[in-house]
Amino acid sequence: MNEFFSKAQVDFQQRNDSARIASQLRDTRMHSEFTDDDRSVIEPSLFFFLSTSSSDGMLDCSFKGGDTGFVKVLRDDLLVFANYDGNGMYRSLGNISENPSVALLFIQFDGNKRRVRLNGLASISYDKHYVREFPLAECVVLVKPTHIFPNCPRNIPTLEFKEKSIYCPSEGYRPPEPYWKSKPDLKEFLSHKKSYNTSE
Repeated sequence: MNEFFSKAQVDFQQRNDSARIASQLRDTRMHSEFTDDDRSVIEPSLFFFLSTSSSDGMLDCSFKGGDTGFVKVLRDDLLVFANYDGNGMYRSLGNISENPSVALLFIQFDGNKRRVRLNGLASISYDKHYVREFPLAECVVLVKPTHIFPNCPRNIPTLEFKEKSIYCPSEGYRPPEPYWKSKPDLKEFLSHKKSYNTSE
């Protein structure tokens, strides 16, 4: 298993007398395969946060959202999420194509208010075996975990989600085009390709 702490992290732990608790948390909480508890936080999620980096260290943190089921744990060692039509910058996919190292953060805002953090190696797939599982996805991202670990729920607010976004693709539903695509300074620059690929 890859090393969990960097030298600088260990230095801070020693400076602040937290090395023992940090090691205990690593040894008893960190794992590299998904558990049922991980799945119970990840699979109902309507969104998560994704961090990526280009080969030269250009960082990006992105909000990834969709309908329930847009992210799935397909095996104990494989998480898959849909990539939908966006703003056309492809910052996440571009970074992943250069540097497969990713970090994901899932947050549960009700009940036990749990967090799951995931570090892993990502790849992009257009394979219909995966894409057909996610209606209207352009492609999917496959993530093989190296470190999965819970995070302290302290400071997570209680939030009520009243409704999902009308832009979330789902089986039998094609979302409307987002308003920003009709703005005068942007619409002439948009591609005329279909916003989504079908999984057929």
